[in-house]
Amino acid sequence: MSQGTKTKDVPEPIGKEYRPILWLVAMGFFMQQLDSTIINTALPNIAKSLNENPLNMQSVIVAYVLAMAVTIPISGWVTDRYGIKRTYFFAIILFSLASIGCALSQSLTTLVISRVFQGIGGALLQPVGRLTVLKVMPRPQLLAALSFVSIPGLIGPLIGPSLGGLIVEWMSWHWIFLINVPIGMVGAFFTLKVLPNMKQSHLASFDYIGFIFVATSMVSLSLVLESMVDQTRSQASMILLIVIGLSAGASYWLHALRHHSPLFHPSIFKVHTFSIGILGNLFARLGNGAIPFMMPLMLQVALGFNPTIAGLMMIPLAIGSMLIKRFITRLIYRFGYRKVLVTNTLCVGLGIASFALITPNTPMWWQLIHFFIFGIFNSIQFTAMNTVTIKDLKQEDASSGNGLLSVVQQLSMSMGVAIGGAVLNNFIHLDGKQNMLQSFHYTFLCLGALTICASWIFWQLKKSR
Repeated sequence: MSQGTKTKDVPEPIGKEYRPILWLVAMGFFMQQLDSTIINTALPNIAKSLNENPLNMQSVIVAYVLAMAVTIPISGWVTDRYGIKRTYFFAIILFSLASIGCALSQSLTTLVISRVFQGIGGALLQPVGRLTVLKVMPRPQLLAALSFVSIPGLIGPLIGPSLGGLIVEWMSWHWIFLINVPIGMVGAFFTLKVLPNMKQSHLASFDYIGFIFVATSMVSLSLVLESMVDQTRSQASMILLIVIGLSAGASYWLHALRHHSPLFHPSIFKVHTFSIGILGNLFARLGNGAIPFMMPLMLQVALGFNPTIAGLMMIPLAIGSMLIKRFITRLIYRFGYRKVLVTNTLCVGLGIASFALITPNTPMWWQLIHFFIFGIFNSIQFTAMNTVTIKDLKQEDASSGNGLLSVVQQLSMSMGVAIGGAVLNNFIHLDGKQNMLQSFHYTFLCLGALTICASWIFWQLKKSR
């Protein structure tokens, strides 16, 4: 009996019959994560090719991330309705076709439209892939399977900025998108070959009205931030967007209180840690979300680095983020969520503000150490915030809470990029282009202060560990 118990406690290795499925899901994770970061170092070159100001290119990132945020709530229902195989195949084909559209774009408008469709495909790739693993894998092999498919998701951000820099310097920016096509063709073939078409036979109706309210609110408020960059936009249009966004958000709340199965049930906000975690995620990520856009831009536009060097300088940040992962759980157990998040949010905010100290005279080795240390605090922040948000949810609320967390993560990233671009352009408008580096410095100070303010939200957590 004791021997049998021991056997059950040992995680089972991944069966050979499941490996093709896991490789396919891992490839989807890699495509989505790579495309989220590879474009950052290429934006100045893309702007030059399209005759645009590189400081006004944040819409390329915002369009992708916002499309993901809007699509994520519907991804689970679509998968259950149409099946894993069909949905995943559609996601890969859409992502690949949108990548071709991005590469063929002759204007910023067409590029942004293509990025929207790319974001929709990306929003389906990751949640559907994770859902595939949960449905297909036997429970004893689940942990090993999830660990396996998550590795490419870590590699994508690690190589994305440097690969983007190399491509635009030695080839052309079009290949940043075209490299997705052969990967997508292989993925589409194996999707039809190895994925089961599992779907729900009895499926509850989707909350379309709630989805429309949520999507309208997110898009409207994001467009308000986006329009702040454009000095020619009328105040009347901005006020109208604010009214639409807030009205749609309030309408959803009233709708959710009456609906039997809303998109996100208001009752989950009665969980103290969830409410704090969602608010903390939203506001703490506003400053953080701008960094992948702002840093490569400053290195190239204000400091004169070429795209390759600017991309390579982002690697220490990703390495620091990966190396600290194994120690974060011990840190939280030792000091508790409240102390860790309050202290670390202050450190992240100060870290963002400290980028204002970077000048042409700053030694390269010190900048690399600077990025590495920031990556460590960044990783602690994301892991602790995500965990505290969902840890106390009941089983029946886990799916809704996790879905809302994913939406908030993507939404705050798009809003962060929009805020960073708006603040930077306003400082440039005040100080003039001759003080470009100074404008970047002021922007980092503002983003750091915004992040520091989020520490007050985490102060509301209970002191228990």
